[in-house]
Amino acid sequence: MIPATDAKSQLRKTMGFWDVLLFNIATVLGPRWIAAAGHNGTSSISLWGLAAVFFFVPGALVINELSSRFPDEGGLYVWAKEAFGPFHGFVAGWTYWIYTVFYFPGLLLASASMSAYVFGGHGAALAQDRSFLLWCSMGLLLVAVALNIVGLNIGKWLQNAGGVGTFVPLLILVIVAALVVLHHGSATHFTARNMMPVWNWDTVNFWSQIAFAFTGLELVSAMSEEVRDPRRTLPRAVYAAGALIAFIYIAGTFAVLALVPAGSIDPQSGVFNAIAVGSIALKIGFLGVLAAMLVTVGNAGGVGSTVAGIARVPFVVGIDRYLPAAFGKIHPKWKTPWISILIQGGLSGAFLLLSQISDTTRGAYQSLVDIAIILYFIPFLYMFAAIIKLSRRSDRAANPHAILVPGGQAGVWICGVLGFFVVLIAIIFSIIPPGDTTSKAFFEFKVLAATIVFIVIGLALYWRGVRQKSATG
Repeated sequence: MIPATDAKSQLRKTMGFWDVLLFNIATVLGPRWIAAAGHNGTSSISLWGLAAVFFFVPGALVINELSSRFPDEGGLYVWAKEAFGPFHGFVAGWTYWIYTVFYFPGLLLASASMSAYVFGGHGAALAQDRSFLLWCSMGLLLVAVALNIVGLNIGKWLQNAGGVGTFVPLLILVIVAALVVLHHGSATHFTARNMMPVWNWDTVNFWSQIAFAFTGLELVSAMSEEVRDPRRTLPRAVYAAGALIAFIYIAGTFAVLALVPAGSIDPQSGVFNAIAVGSIALKIGFLGVLAAMLVTVGNAGGVGSTVAGIARVPFVVGIDRYLPAAFGKIHPKWKTPWISILIQGGLSGAFLLLSQISDTTRGAYQSLVDIAIILYFIPFLYMFAAIIKLSRRSDRAANPHAILVPGGQAGVWICGVLGFFVVLIAIIFSIIPPGDTTSKAFFEFKVLAATIVFIVIGLALYWRGVRQKSATG
């Protein structure tokens, strides 16, 4: 087996500032979250602001410090292991990786639904067609897996195009909405009162999606060994991407609601229906098709960036021998963790097929999103706890390269506690079924059972790895 340092040294440093910036946008920014926010109504606007202040900003500060202090391949896995030891590092790394089994099918289904609007007037019908959604989703997954195996020197162009292809259509949405409101008025009446958060058990499940929509800035930290000058590049790209993402989420939600009433917004493809409505009102119908074409590239980039980043976690865990050694193998030609990428893509494709065993496409999509959120946020509990524990280490102040959370220990505690609390609440809210769920008990059982089963599988693999390491020394 290749030693850990040798395996990591084979990785190529291919990503600069603009690559990382666009990677972050492709990974974090999602048109489907704007559609879901519009579907939830005007109160989503204040929820975006609250999530940005109490979760996104503290999270970005924590990620900047941890990634600059520990710029190692593996990201969240490395941070949890540094703070709490190998077992907790494995739990963080395993749940961070296995969430993609549920996340990718949901992302792919939403991406395929949005891509349907490339076909113009037939888009709305295709967006609900199971066969189209399934085959389009499989195609997007195949492209992302293939390009990431070939390597980031090629695959990064998919992610770069993904960042542009995600941001530009949403900018088109905002401009179209502004012109429509100027000439025809708004479809929704906005007031300070109706934009405030509303407690409603039927929509509380959505609150966790708001927090989830702001995640992903940590993902490129799992690829630190492939970033040029990571201690300088990563924090700069995080701040720049964060500002752009927060702006477009809030402006995009205003825009969708200005064009289409909340009750008529599809939580997957509502952004592109809104663009189509606006472009027809302005008599420039091709804009809807153009936006759908751009977002098809954007969604492929989003899948590609997530495949690229997440696959590095089991790669590093495989090197540490807590997962089968095959996960830690590097492709001899392309110098990528190809086994890890292939397994991830294969499992995601299988669960994409299994997710179709449901009464409705929306039901399949929602349960996948909620299982993914719970698994994904477990490592974030570790991350926010780790920043507090690791802040007491003497190397924090002595590290000249560290981008520290401002405010000393008080700042660390504020960011750590705020982030931990928001993540914990998001996990709890993800178990609560949306209001339009046909069988609430079955929804809760499915979400909890899938979460527990996959955590148990991970623990079994961990103890297998521990026994093998003990036996071989």
